[in-house]
Amino acid sequence: MLDIPYMIIQYRLWLHSICKQLAYRSRYESGVGRVVMCKGRNEDGNGVRYPHTSPKLSRRRFLWGSAAATALAMVPAVGIGCGGDEGGGRGQNGRLRAAFVGGGSSETVDPHGAVAWIDAARGKALFDRLVEYRADMSLEMRLAESIEPTEDATEWRVALRDGVEFHDGKMLTADDVMYSIRRILRSEFATTAAAGLEPLDLDNSRAEGDRTVVFALDRPVSEFPNALAVWGVLMVPEGTEDFSEPVGTGPFRFRSFEPGRGSVFVRNENYWDGAPEIEELEMVSIEDEGARINALLGGQVDYADELSSSSVRSQEGSDRVKIMPLRNSSVQAFVMKMDRPPFDDPRVRKAFRLMIDREQLLENVFGRYGSVGNDVFGLGFEYYNDELPQRRHDPEEARALLRAAGAEGLSVDILSTESNTGFVEAATLFAEQAKEVGVDIGIKRLDGESFWERTIEDGSISNWRSGAMPIETRIGSTYLSDGAQNYARWERPEFDDLYQSMQRTLDEDEKRGYYFDMQEMLWEEGGDILWGFTDWIVGTAPNLEGLSDDPQNTYGWANFHRARFF
Repeated sequence: MLDIPYMIIQYRLWLHSICKQLAYRSRYESGVGRVVMCKGRNEDGNGVRYPHTSPKLSRRRFLWGSAAATALAMVPAVGIGCGGDEGGGRGQNGRLRAAFVGGGSSETVDPHGAVAWIDAARGKALFDRLVEYRADMSLEMRLAESIEPTEDATEWRVALRDGVEFHDGKMLTADDVMYSIRRILRSEFATTAAAGLEPLDLDNSRAEGDRTVVFALDRPVSEFPNALAVWGVLMVPEGTEDFSEPVGTGPFRFRSFEPGRGSVFVRNENYWDGAPEIEELEMVSIEDEGARINALLGGQVDYADELSSSSVRSQEGSDRVKIMPLRNSSVQAFVMKMDRPPFDDPRVRKAFRLMIDREQLLENVFGRYGSVGNDVFGLGFEYYNDELPQRRHDPEEARALLRAAGAEGLSVDILSTESNTGFVEAATLFAEQAKEVGVDIGIKRLDGESFWERTIEDGSISNWRSGAMPIETRIGSTYLSDGAQNYARWERPEFDDLYQSMQRTLDEDEKRGYYFDMQEMLWEEGGDILWGFTDWIVGTAPNLEGLSDDPQNTYGWANFHRARFF
């Protein structure tokens, strides 16, 4: 059976390559520098950029496109051509088409084995969590109606929502929840979800009746519910191992899935939180960002995930697409290793935090899509210490600190990689800024596959970034002495003690005080230059509404439950 929607997108991209060939040939033969064969713009504009050398089109690729054209000729016209749609026909038959960066053959609809962002989006459509993150990383009850701890925070009692139905008509019970948690913790699912659930004492955790789950822990953890909202903690029916036709409780039901290509889901009329307005949800894998944008502009998709600021600038104010920044979804930083020269000296660390011009970096690298950082994680999130003074660009003070540390004329290399958007650009601009205080910064590029593994051990300073998560989660993984992602080698027993004290208290005022104290220590002495919080950028059809602009990695991201066309 023909996969017509997928073929349309691929045919569209093939046809565009033909258009580029024709544009080049027309330019070459006529000598005219401004040739527009397809809708878009050449080098003089902000859209399609035609190459200076003729793009190559292999015989195999040409034959594929010809075959696709023949096949598509047998289906109703869908506005395919050099110019593409102007948005007409979007939302027809109630199908919303969403494009994501794919994971190739490793893509899955097993919610506990998700590895790519498109997996996470599919999981959100088909399944539910007990709780979800709001925009500020506080928790919203979902399948759980309430979660209550014992006085010492070593046991948590979860009351399940009544009347939640799986897609096959079976009702959700506590046994399904316990099965799902045990399955996540199996060794083959070495995921973030399993790491967060590490404090669980499974032998003493239990289902009590149909609607109550008791989670026993091996130590006090006042923030344990955060672990129930992370990637992959989704509920499946008891005993499920075959996900060829997955059954969940989510707003959409499964119809089809092919790894690396796409999936189609249909509206769940019996969804406990109200049936979606759209009838069908199609998710397609498009690895190349340019191809995702072209598919959106051409009307082949209605939603394009993970776009770069440089790519969307030309579409600002356009009536063909809507640009939707998901605020403060990622933090951008340089990490200084505190266990080796020159950053074992706190004066040098502070000098580097003062020599950086955060506003200029944000403007030049991410084009205003974000907010200036202040060297602590979690801007806008629950428990963020907003009482700390904003650190400013102060090259004079930086120069004085370096002089006092005997580090004038310092030379260091930043470990960077081109595989992460903005890393090399940020490192290059920081190197220019450092010249003002007499510091020579070189840039050592690493390949993307080894970058994170090497920077945990090698070098003295490197690029770094992190997605949105609760501040507690970030502290636990990054700033404890034994933290798995302690890139800065921050080791302070008194800091570890503050964290453990925070996990032992259920008093909100005490907890906030511990959080603020930890962040103040990191602001004063830490090894991170957290210079900016950047937006995750999504593009949508102009007639699509009902989507959230909450940060990526929250309940609102890629949530099509309330989406609708108008």
